[in-house]
Order: sequence, then structure tokens, then C-alpha cells
Amino acid sequence: MNPDDVLYTAEHEWVRDIDADTVRVGITDYAQDSLGDIVYVQLPAVGDEVTAGAAMGELESTKSVSDLFAPLSGTVTASNDALESAPELCNSDPYGEGWVVELRVSDPAEREQLLSAADYEATVTSA
Repeated sequence: MNPDDVLYTAEHEWVRDIDADTVRVGITDYAQDSLGDIVYVQLPAVGDEVTAGAAMGELESTKSVSDLFAPLSGTVTASNDALESAPELCNSDPYGEGWVVELRVSDPAEREQLLSAADYEATVTSA
């Protein structure tokens, strides 16, 4: 089940507010399940500017390599360094210790394009 305290993208990322202008980002349980065992994560560097909908990194699994998309535009304020040595955290705890980056959001209006938990659930169950 997808947590209700986060917003989602159609590309299977989640966004959780940390404060008024900073969010934490990760991949959804559906994404990690579809990818299989994640063995490598390439993340943007702190200070990088990212654009909503554009690739900002990669996830490599035993099945494939997939882009990690920025859910919102902004500046990377933190990357989850734990994923360098333990990329499997994306599988075991996608909404907790498996988070990928934190962003200082540059355009709060972009949040209106994100999906609620119920709307996201509807997209993955109809896929």
C-alpha cells in the first residue's frame, strides 16, 4: 500500500514534504518491485539543478537500468549516500531509508501535477 503522506509521479517517484520549500524523493514500492534487486544507484550531486520530468540519475537492477526522474524542479540539497554501499535499501525500505535525494523546490506550482496516493494506486492497478 502506498503511504498517504506523500505525492506521486506517473514515473513512480514519491515526494514527501520536509519543510515549506524542501522535499524528500524516492521510488515507489511498485517501482522497486518492477525493477527487481537494485544493485547500483547513480544520483545527482548536491548543488545540481534538476528539472521536473527530466532524468536526474539511474537505478541499475538485476533486470535493467532505469532513469530516475525529477518529480519537481529545484536544487539538490542532499543525496542518500547510504545507497552507495547499500543500494538494496531502495528495495527493502522504499519510503524510508531508501530515499534518494532531497530537493529545494524552485516552482511550488509544479506540485499540482503530482498524484495523490489514491490516484497513483489507480494508475498502477490499471497498468
